[in-house]
Amino acid sequence: MTENPRDTTQVVTFYEQVGGEATFRRLVHRFYQGVADDPLLRPMYPEEDLGPAEERFALFLMQYWGGPRTYSERRGHPRLRMRHAPFRVDRAAHDAWLGHMRVALDELALDPEHERQLWEYLTYAAASMVNTDG
Repeated sequence: MTENPRDTTQVVTFYEQVGGEATFRRLVHRFYQGVADDPLLRPMYPEEDLGPAEERFALFLMQYWGGPRTYSERRGHPRLRMRHAPFRVDRAAHDAWLGHMRVALDELALDPEHERQLWEYLTYAAASMVNTDG
């Protein structure tokens, strides 16, 4: 199959549709503002400064949604479950994580379809990180 050189259609990624890097950085920054004061989640971030975790999460989400591949260039394959394995992630942690993410997502005021897509992914991702019952 050969490409048609006159075909100028370009796929616009979700990343671009929602505002690119600035949108994901706002989302993640607001999320970590909540985590910083959360007695359940804050201990899961051993670094004194949440900045490095914020940067990693922003880069991951940007890449996942069609943005630059900086995350993989710096850290390799995401391996999310493996990276979270050292931490006790139970239903309470899941709910706290989603609570902070819900606040952050609501503040973005995305259009309903983009908000729905992002929330579906975030709820799926949160559920997949649970690694203990109690």
